[in-house]
This record gives sequence, structure tokens and C-alpha cells, in this order.
Amino acid sequence: MRRPVMLIHGLNCGGWVWRFVSPLLVARGFDVIAPTLTGTGDRAHLLSHEITLETHIQDIVATIDMLDLRDIVLVGHSYGGMVATCVADRLGERIARLIYLDALIAQDGKTAFDILPAGMATSRRERAHTRGADVAFPVPPESALPIPDTERRRWFVSHLRPHPVGTYETPVRLSHPPGEGLPVTYIAYENPALASIEPSRAYARSRSDWHYRSEAVPHDAEVVYPEKVAAFIAESV
Repeated sequence: MRRPVMLIHGLNCGGWVWRFVSPLLVARGFDVIAPTLTGTGDRAHLLSHEITLETHIQDIVATIDMLDLRDIVLVGHSYGGMVATCVADRLGERIARLIYLDALIAQDGKTAFDILPAGMATSRRERAHTRGADVAFPVPPESALPIPDTERRRWFVSHLRPHPVGTYETPVRLSHPPGEGLPVTYIAYENPALASIEPSRAYARSRSDWHYRSEAVPHDAEVVYPEKVAAFIAESV
């Protein structure tokens, strides 16, 4: 039986962002599930201020339930780490391994805004207010994305959609410390290192029971280095 790999995407993205990684994991013997979270990607028509982190947690929980998935390799990238942390907390018995790919790590009682570096939450709220009608984070400009391949960068930008801001305003409720009782791998992307992720990287480094390593790839490595990302996941299992 092929082991399921659940890939949870990051900010402004959708399940589409794993397009180049998924077939490589399938070739390695995995069953890949890459849902699109509500209000993002091909579900952008559902965007509203009513969408919270809880909505996205339920997206993944319901997918796992409907597909009767067990022994899951749960992978969260960027914002997707918030969702993955909470899903693992609730469905730990179905999770075989938790993998963070340069991801935010949810902390009990805190919102995603709370775990960003000082001052960053204010600037993001301002962008959501002035350019996202207080409903969503707008799509970043192409110039802000450190993706070295011009063609892939343009492809990536053309698929980005606004991300519901309510997901960053939701206080997290965890029953256990992040990843407790599970084998956890954290892979930091540090070429260049995205500032918003640093507090979560620091937390991951502090966990002596986790496997932590750094890779010299950009934050959206799944777009430009899919072979490396597929290897990161496969080699962590």
C-alpha cells in the first residue's frame, strides 16, 4: 500500500503549487494529496472574512476523514505549517511523520500574527487594509519573490491569489506542544532566509527531539527546485 503524503500549501497559493513536486513523489512510491484551502487557489471564489484558521484545519481534517487516510506523512510549507501543527495535534494517531518545509509553527494561544517578527504583523495588517479591503492579503509583486528562474517565477505569480486575513487572526488551541509524540523534521530554506519564518525556525532549533536542517534554497523551492523538495520529503520519512 502506498503511503499517503498530504501537502499543505502556503500563503497566496493553492494545491497547484505542488504541480512539479507531486509526480516526483508518486514516482518514489507515495500517494500524494495536495488540497487547496478554502478561499485560495482554485477555491478563491469562496474568499471571505469569515474564513479562519479553523476553516483550513477542517479542510484538511475532512479530507483525511473522507479518504480514510492513515499513516500519513503530513507536510506543511510556510503558512501551511500553522494548519499542519493543528491537524497533527487533533489527529496524531493518523500521522506517521510531521514535516515542516520552512514553515510557521503554530503556538497555543497565539495567532499567526503573534508569531511573526516584531513589526511585521503591523505591516501585513496595513497591506490587508489598504489593498485587500480587510479581507485578504494581496498578492505580492513579482519583484518581491526570490525565485531565480524567470519563467517559473512568472508562472508562479500568475497563479497567486489573495489569502484570507482571518486565518492570521485566529488564536490557536493546541492540546499538546507542537508535534508532541510524533517524529518531526524541520527543513529551513535559507537562500535567502525569509524573515517572517525566523521565529519558527528558532523554535524548531530549540526542540532537541526534532530533526532540524538547513538547505540553500529559496522559500518557494517547490516551484524552482522540485527535485530537491521531493527528495527532502522522501528522505525524511
